Amino acid sequence: MSATDACFSGGGMLSADAARAALIEAARPLSETEEVVLAELLGRVLATDVVSPLDVPGHDNSAMDGYAVRAADFGADGAALPVSQRIAAGHPGDPLQAGSCARIFTGAPMPAGADAVVMQEEVTLEDGIARISRQVKAGENVRPRANDIAAGSTVLPAGTRIRPQMVGLLASLGIPRVRVFRRLRVALLNTGDEIVEPGQPLAPGQIYNSNRYTLLATLERVGCEVVDLGRVEDTFEATRTAMIQAAEQADLIVTSGGVSVGEEDHIKAAVQAEGELDLWRVRMKPGKPLAFGRVGDTPFIGLPGNPVSAFVTLCLFGMPFIRVAQGQRQPFPPALRARWPVALERPLKRREFVRVRLERGSEDGVPVAQAFPRQGSDVLTSTVWAEGLLELPEDVSLPAGSLLNYWPFETLLA
Repeated sequence: MSATDACFSGGGMLSADAARAALIEAARPLSETEEVVLAELLGRVLATDVVSPLDVPGHDNSAMDGYAVRAADFGADGAALPVSQRIAAGHPGDPLQAGSCARIFTGAPMPAGADAVVMQEEVTLEDGIARISRQVKAGENVRPRANDIAAGSTVLPAGTRIRPQMVGLLASLGIPRVRVFRRLRVALLNTGDEIVEPGQPLAPGQIYNSNRYTLLATLERVGCEVVDLGRVEDTFEATRTAMIQAAEQADLIVTSGGVSVGEEDHIKAAVQAEGELDLWRVRMKPGKPLAFGRVGDTPFIGLPGNPVSAFVTLCLFGMPFIRVAQGQRQPFPPALRARWPVALERPLKRREFVRVRLERGSEDGVPVAQAFPRQGSDVLTSTVWAEGLLELPEDVSLPAGSLLNYWPFETLLA
């Protein structure tokens, strides 16, 4: 039975691993691609391999300011060589004659015949004669042609999300544009009559709508094109209408709130009326309620309504689905390791993802996790204070100092 079948067959709560595997298995990469210029490339996902059209560097060049020489001209006591020419970066010199040297600067092409560079601090210059008091070996301070990249090699494979340094790398190869997958269109909506937009006065019992802006910012950060549908009234008909509208406009629907079992939680019924919904409860904290299904042919992910739960479940479950849909090669980042300083004498009933910072480790150099003092699913400040999530496993007791999985937010949202 596949992870998806196991997940969607109903029953009790799934483990976090099984829920993530089910979402990854259900995701399908986009097929449409487009060419994008370098200035607009950041955050996009490559649709094809990028192959270098040239060697980098394209010629042997000097690694520092100094003097280009022939190693064969040196004896054990060094050499005294007349300076025959001056070579700056971008200006090829003449072939170097035996028994002479050339003043050369960092990045300048090596003249034919030269095979080493002596740094200027080791040279005494007198009346145009460069005196070096040691033997020189061929290859010293020379960066050979194709030292960085060889023509014909794959420099960035398909499925890579472009980071700033990659844009510079492409520019160094003279590549002005590359083919990427089009942006994933995500319809975002949230539920709850109690939520109010920032800037509006709060009536008794109301709260400001933080989820809309947390999720909007997160989705835009990872390169999605967001169709922001705002808040949906807590009625079945309004929710159903919003779902139909979202399915017509997007590749994926993401909601927050309304996926629990309360009388005012209409997401499940609305999705079932227009498609299929498999509602699971993940055996984790925060974020037990999570929904996945389809409205028509459009995939749907329903996140919990509590602000921390919505953010954490988007990181752990929504993002792996999105990465696959965007065409990325790695659905979920590998875990780092950190020590948990507190003993867990009684096994946890649910896996917990604790918001932590890392402190300098003990003698073995492994960092130690420091937890935010309040871990409630309503404490949004914990996600701002923390650097990432530490995974506390369920059903086991742990001694103090146990080595556990840790994910920085930077990798969860990459």
